[in-house]
Amino acid sequence: MRPTRPLAEALAERALVLDGGLSDQLRAQGCDLSDDLWSARLLADDPRQIEAAHAAYVEAGAQVLITASYQATFEGFARRDIGRARTRRLLARSVELARRAGERAAHEVWVAASVGPYGAYLADGSEYRGAYGLDAGELERFHRPRVEALAAARPDVLALETVPDTDEARALLAATEGCGVPLWLSYTVAGGRTRAGQDLAEAFALVAGRDDVIAVGVNCCAPEEAEDAARLAVRVTGRPAVVYPNSGERWDRAAHRWAGAVVYDPADGPRWRAAGARLVGGCCRVGPARIAALAGGLGGGGR
Repeated sequence: MRPTRPLAEALAERALVLDGGLSDQLRAQGCDLSDDLWSARLLADDPRQIEAAHAAYVEAGAQVLITASYQATFEGFARRDIGRARTRRLLARSVELARRAGERAAHEVWVAASVGPYGAYLADGSEYRGAYGLDAGELERFHRPRVEALAAARPDVLALETVPDTDEARALLAATEGCGVPLWLSYTVAGGRTRAGQDLAEAFALVAGRDDVIAVGVNCCAPEEAEDAARLAVRVTGRPAVVYPNSGERWDRAAHRWAGAVVYDPADGPRWRAAGARLVGGCCRVGPARIAALAGGLGGGGR
């Protein structure tokens, strides 16, 4: 069902359930994501798989779907000889696929257009380090064309997600200024600091003066980071928090497999909500089953 009101209005009333890891569901559907474009490749090659993955999360109870544009960039598609005009269409398609999946739901479903970090384009894990060697102006010029293309597709919100450091946060905020679409800003963190080691309170404070930022928080991090980060985000910014951590497993690059224990517990959802989170979901290795359990524990997104 298409939403009947802006996302910010809904967040003022209750917590909403985000989806989980899109790539995990695509793999479960048998998709090969070994390409540098990751899930974005399917925007060109098999968009039906992306819509089906979104639909799986809708069925699980997700009320906000994050698009397959995390790793979709003009530069990345150019490596496959896809020109700028077609890339713009593919970015718009990412929003359309999520919208179509949401329209079949009995509940309201909002669409968040993913704006991943520069490190996602590099496809080498740089988003977990930051400090790419580019200044804020260079990063802004990289992000702005994609922001403009996604904003033109009219999502309900732009998700500036998995941001590793304050330099990139500043660039993303500059690139989105005046775009006409509300946004959330979500850092990837470790040990209560940005991945680049910066003070998280100072990182959250960058949204001061930006009325279009409707939520601030963390994603693609250990679950144990979520509660304190949510509380800090609310205290520093006065905005609702967004939290969608990973399963707790870690990627072993040498062995090319996930290792460690799953510690993501959907039963933590009410605690995250009590800390101020109003957008609550999962990231890597958190699939529809855990999102369904999260939705159940939150009462379908109730207070």
